[in-house]
This record gives sequence, C-alpha cells and structure tokens, in this order.
Amino acid sequence: MPAPVPLSPDEEAVMRALGRFLLVMPRALDADLMREQRMSASEYAVLRHLSETPGHSLRMSELATACDMSLSGMTRLAAKLESLGCLRRIRCQEDARGANAVLTEKGLERLREAWPTHLASVRRHIFDHLDGIDLGRLAGAFAAMAAEH
Repeated sequence: MPAPVPLSPDEEAVMRALGRFLLVMPRALDADLMREQRMSASEYAVLRHLSETPGHSLRMSELATACDMSLSGMTRLAAKLESLGCLRRIRCQEDARGANAVLTEKGLERLREAWPTHLASVRRHIFDHLDGIDLGRLAGAFAAMAAEH
C-alpha cells in the first residue's frame, strides 16, 4: 500500500476551515431563527421539507431521513410542531404501522413568516462571503462529496 500523500498547506487550510464551518454554521443559522422567530433550524427544516412535497405530506421515516434526524428525534419534534398546530400526524393508509406528517395551513404560514429571517441569515453568514466563487462548481463539488456517503 503506497504511503499517503500529505496535504498541501492550501489543502490543510481548506480542511481546517471546513471543519470549523461545519461546527459553527448550523449554530449561527439556528441562533438567528431562534432569536428572531422563536423557531429552531430543525423545526424550520421539517416545515420546509413538508412544504416541498406533493400534498405537503411525508412518511415520518422519510421526513426523519430528509432532516438527518433519528426517527425518535423526529417523533418528538413532530409532537411539538403538532401541539403548535403546524402539522398533523395521520396513520399511513398503505401501512397501518407507519404515520405521515402533514403540513397544516398554520404550519405553512409559520414557514412563510420565518423564511425571510432564514434567507437573510443564509445570505449574511454564507453567500456574502462567496463573492467571485463559481457557485455551480461549489454546489457540484459538495453534491459529489455527499453522494459518496
């Protein structure tokens, strides 16, 4: 087996900056939503994913996967959003053991209220720092890296 090739100084700098970004950015986006909307980034993600699906409905397990959460974590979060009137959980007709999360009108309205805050946060924390970078190539590189896993 050949010896590993050490990272160049630029590669090392990218790895360190990326590692820091992956730790800091979710917290920053979440903090903005919490401060201005009293909504967590996880709650926002659930409402967003449901808003983008046909019928505004997803099986709970699929929603958990889409939001990168465990099923038990999604169940707790869905219960909270249900208590706020933002979604309903209904039995899955195809499989009585499963449940679907369905976005309510109140949930869609809540998402619309939070969207400007999220958009401003993403622009301020991310895109304002990417001036001059080929965003298509960057998106492609991220997609390729994620596709490996």
